[in-house]
Amino acid sequence: MVETRREAAPEDGVLTRIGQAIMLHRGGDREEARNRLSALWQEIGPHGDAFHRCTLAHYMADTQDDPRDELDWDLRALEAAEGFVTERPAGSAATPGESRVADGPGPRHPLVALRAFFPSLHLNIAADYAALDRTADARAQLRRARVSVNALADGEYRQGLRDAIERLQLRIDRAAGHTP
Repeated sequence: MVETRREAAPEDGVLTRIGQAIMLHRGGDREEARNRLSALWQEIGPHGDAFHRCTLAHYMADTQDDPRDELDWDLRALEAAEGFVTERPAGSAATPGESRVADGPGPRHPLVALRAFFPSLHLNIAADYAALDRTADARAQLRRARVSVNALADGEYRQGLRDAIERLQLRIDRAAGHTP
């Protein structure tokens, strides 16, 4: 009898290290989390895996003290995600319903994983703009967040994002003197 074994996917050390930094941040050690994420950002480089760059920048933004720095990191996360989604090598266009994966060296990540970041990225950028009193930019990002959240499957993540979008919208409206 021949036994077939499924090979386990190789551990993604970068995502593990990002996760460790996130745990440090959530545990209250913001500076150490920022230091580790910064070192990892340097290691990955500007041409590293798009999913890694997006994830890292997304969480690096949360460790920033200055709202302008937070915005810069959130924009880097969005750039990494958008760059992968829109810039495919010639002849590699996905067919409808196809689950694309990140090309290049290193681990493969489903395109859907990057797309799932979009509502959160736009929401975070909207919050950054709101913190910087850039209301028009904040509202534009909220519109993008609403559109992209509709592409997600129903569930807690989608509903949580919808609720967060509405809370930020209310906060922006109140700050601008509009009452719903």
